[in-house]
Amino acid sequence: MCYSAQIEAAYQKLVRMTGATVSLQEFAALYAHDPGKKRPKTPKAMDDAFRAGTSAAERAVWAEIQQWNQAEAATLEQELFANRKRLADAERSLQAKETKKAREDVRIAGNKIERAMGKLADLKRAEGKDRDSRIFPGVYAPVIVSEGGKLTIKPMRYQCRLAGKPANYDQRFPGTYNARRDSLEKFWAPAFGHTHGLMVVDTFYENVEGPDGKNQVVQFTPRTGEPMLVACLWSHWVDPAGKEPDLLSFAAITDDPEPEVAAAGHDRTIINIKPEHVGAWLNPDPTDLAALYRIFDDKRHPFYEHRLAA
Repeated sequence: MCYSAQIEAAYQKLVRMTGATVSLQEFAALYAHDPGKKRPKTPKAMDDAFRAGTSAAERAVWAEIQQWNQAEAATLEQELFANRKRLADAERSLQAKETKKAREDVRIAGNKIERAMGKLADLKRAEGKDRDSRIFPGVYAPVIVSEGGKLTIKPMRYQCRLAGKPANYDQRFPGTYNARRDSLEKFWAPAFGHTHGLMVVDTFYENVEGPDGKNQVVQFTPRTGEPMLVACLWSHWVDPAGKEPDLLSFAAITDDPEPEVAAAGHDRTIINIKPEHVGAWLNPDPTDLAALYRIFDDKRHPFYEHRLAA
């Protein structure tokens, strides 16, 4: 399972790489600020790309993002005030008498203050960091699709909810951010051969069992340094009851592991297709699934160097 990846999140770079156009209407719908809804989970690099937007539509999206940032900053400031008070009260209690509760309050309040200050700093920070482009299940990412033979970039959630499924599938099948190759004509049949996408990935992360039996996170990066073109399936979910908002979501396809990935302790690898197959992958013929498997069999095999993630 590819549980996390560092992606190319800035749509401007994807446009330069592929010649695709950006579906600003769908980005605007995702980022539309509504105090009655939760902020969508998006990587900071995808948000901040709109800071450099020049068109009226791009500037409008950035204005919505700024509203989310301001609302989040206000909430964090309230948390800081509450936890600074909790810390001060606990420290005064400790001066009078050493208690387990006071020590715990000092520890918990201190941790919460540190996290809140870190989040506030990130909201205000303009310079980019590698972690700004990292996604996890449930986080949105820019995905390249084909519409009418033209490449388009759309924001999609990394955990696919197939059209026609109930919303609770997200909880019943939490692993649907990946689609196994051997299940493409089963669970994933509504999307395989129909709605294909690409995610551009620089490095990916996997959970593996360490020598001590405990979980550890391992980072895999192509030795070539080339971005990975990861084959994905996607779906446009519409609530039949009309209560929930539309959802664009996707899953990365995984195959048997590359030898070096298996040696590092993981049993799957996302499929990194060759650039010459992009057109055929994004414009599939549903009557010729064998052609799609041939694309998988002809995938790129860069050596994936690995190290323990920081």
